[in-house]
Amino acid sequence: MLNDSQKAWTRRDVMRMLAAGVTGSALLPTLTRAASFAGSDESSRIERVGLQLYTVRSALSKDIEGTMAAVAKAGITEVEFFNLFGKDAAFWREQLSRNGLTAPAAHEGLPNTDDGWDPIFERANVIGHKVVFVPFVGNEYRGTRANWQRLAERLNIAASRAKAAGLEFGYHNHDFEFAAVEGTTGYDILTTETDRSLVKLELDLYWAVKAGQDPMALLKKWPGRVVAFHVKDAGPPPERAMLDVGKGTIDFKSLIAQGRKQGLRHWFIEHDNPTDPIASITASAAALKAL
Repeated sequence: MLNDSQKAWTRRDVMRMLAAGVTGSALLPTLTRAASFAGSDESSRIERVGLQLYTVRSALSKDIEGTMAAVAKAGITEVEFFNLFGKDAAFWREQLSRNGLTAPAAHEGLPNTDDGWDPIFERANVIGHKVVFVPFVGNEYRGTRANWQRLAERLNIAASRAKAAGLEFGYHNHDFEFAAVEGTTGYDILTTETDRSLVKLELDLYWAVKAGQDPMALLKKWPGRVVAFHVKDAGPPPERAMLDVGKGTIDFKSLIAQGRKQGLRHWFIEHDNPTDPIASITASAAALKAL
């Protein structure tokens, strides 16, 4: 963001040259320099703040309407779904509209068969999602290279169906994807054996750090593929306690700035077990906007 001295310098510089009668092409470098400062300020500003609704699941289970109003009041502008709490898509569209929110993304577990994606994608379009992420898989898709390859195959099929439905599709990591398996890791298998043009990535920054990974290195390894972050902070090693944004060790400012250069579109605050969900998201939203 421009500091006050930079703003004043650009104004003074331009006004001084105008007063001296400098016009046209001679003034262009100064105007260009001032515009580049302004452009840098705008491009680095974090105005949209997302939330994975899992963070406020206990509150939603008791009072959907009140919780969604509180989410908006906390400074959240977009949300990521994980559960409909027994309500239909039309109900949720109305809730989003009433509170000035959008829901560009959703978490959906793997259905039993690939045909099971069709009603999921239909619902996603009704609510207004743009991308659907698989958030978690069980042991049947872990532990061996063959299991991870089978998951990669299912993700490829789902991504093709999502594209046909007008949606994007991706995978969200925890820490277990980075465990060693037959000379590689589950994450390496998934990222190399899925169609990189179709299977996008939602990089959970906390779980990557918890697994001993460098999220910046992961981000740079897959330019154009990481379209969303989960934003929650990590305490120091070895515990790596999960914390509200700004309370730990993760450099969100640098990660978001780099991500935006290579296709990152969404950053969703999340805390798996907050003591006070609304207080947690309010603090994290404020910290994110202050970066």
